[in-house]
Amino acid sequence: MGKIFLVAKREYLENVRTKGFWIGIMLVPILYTGMFLGPAWIEKSKPAKKFAVIDQSGWLLEKVEERMLVEDLSRIFLEVGEAHREDRPMPGLPDYLASLGKSFAETDPYKLSMMAAATAFPTEAGATADLPAELSENRGALLTWWKKLSPKETKTLFKSTTRNDFVLLSNLDADPEKLNNMVLTEELFAYFVIGADPVTDSQGCKYISTNLTDDDLQSWFGRYTTAVVRDQRLQKENIDASVAGWIQSPLSFEGRKLSASGEEREVSLQDKVRQWAPAAFVYLLWISVFTISNMLMTNTIEEKSNRLIEVLLSSMSPIQLMAGKMTGIAWTGLTMVGTWILCVIAGTAFLPGMLGLTLPFDMGAILSDPAFTLSFGIYFVLGYLLYGSILVGLGSVFNSLKEAQSLMGPVMMLLFIPLILMVPISQDPNGLLAKICSYIPPLTPFTMMNRAAAPPTTLEYIATSVLLLASVLFSLWASAKIFRIGILLTGKPPKIREMVRWIKAPVGLAPEHKEA
Repeated sequence: MGKIFLVAKREYLENVRTKGFWIGIMLVPILYTGMFLGPAWIEKSKPAKKFAVIDQSGWLLEKVEERMLVEDLSRIFLEVGEAHREDRPMPGLPDYLASLGKSFAETDPYKLSMMAAATAFPTEAGATADLPAELSENRGALLTWWKKLSPKETKTLFKSTTRNDFVLLSNLDADPEKLNNMVLTEELFAYFVIGADPVTDSQGCKYISTNLTDDDLQSWFGRYTTAVVRDQRLQKENIDASVAGWIQSPLSFEGRKLSASGEEREVSLQDKVRQWAPAAFVYLLWISVFTISNMLMTNTIEEKSNRLIEVLLSSMSPIQLMAGKMTGIAWTGLTMVGTWILCVIAGTAFLPGMLGLTLPFDMGAILSDPAFTLSFGIYFVLGYLLYGSILVGLGSVFNSLKEAQSLMGPVMMLLFIPLILMVPISQDPNGLLAKICSYIPPLTPFTMMNRAAAPPTTLEYIATSVLLLASVLFSLWASAKIFRIGILLTGKPPKIREMVRWIKAPVGLAPEHKEA
């Protein structure tokens, strides 16, 4: 055991002392951070697109702006209510608006939209909405505050308002030539031309921009104008707007989940994220097992090619050397995974706040879930022992990495199968495909990790664990028999048929290796 420990210590220190090892480790959390927080940060940091409108109809733009104002106020009231329920402060919010948080939280979204309409246009909607006294008294101040708020300030305060992404410049000269120059010099992202009679048809309606790939502004403004024009057409045909809305309204099914006791509960974003969380753990497990197993094989081949193996074998047996190398690389892998976990915990705790982002779900609750963390730890160890023993046995028979490529192809294909099956199994974790893959030892660690959110039955956990453990023991035994012979071989690598004979041969006998 002392010699095994010395080899393990040497392997571990040889890896963790290099800068490349730590750079490689840090690339993974950086990659994950970029995947999850990068798009949100980029979206948040993008400047609002400035645009203008030439309204030849004389009325459509005004109606669109009214609709935008009502929708913005409705979203503001909704988010202030959410912040009150979550006990989340909103710095920069006027006191009179913050004090209405409890009232907004207790009001359903439809009534909030009515309150928003009554706030924006009290003469039209005041009779249909019962405004809180404080909101009624500060209506003018609220509208003035909102109109003066910059797009940057709206992004800081609210998740989604029309001004977060787009700003209408309405004080520009409606001269197409001047607006074309502003688009060319990027003072404007684009401008719209509304035809003289949009209710009849789209004749004369244009969207002018130099950007042909980003059509968000075109789609966004198009939805507002279409909604206003649709209302006008309904009025023209004497069709009641509420009846038309009712006819077009879709039938929606509210998602519900069942607890262990069979009780119905609402489905939250946290529940959806938790359901997909195993897929992220599987990807991390795959990277971990693949990286350190490949490191073990590469290390073995390199030491064999530079004759260092011969020096080590002069003072210990091949089995001691193999056990020491696997133990040392296992420590390296645990260091790597532990560093990743610390980075993820620190990143989710501090990074969103530093970037000015708010995660819509509790990442800490997912990371601390024993169903995920315990499963990850167990399947990491067993998966490494399974694949590591296979690769160290194969690595022992080759004299260079170039020679290993011919036999490594099938092993690499085997390692890619869990990634191919990751999404189908996540979508149906207790389906037939998932259950079959759970009993295929090379796929068991990844499949059972992927099913952790379902989760499988206790019997399945026991049966698959016993099968996986038996496979690991057999793999270690077979690889040890190959390693003790292959590590000292030189010349042409053996064929698979020869290695099978080595496994079958009694421990005391070493079959001859044929060069040709």
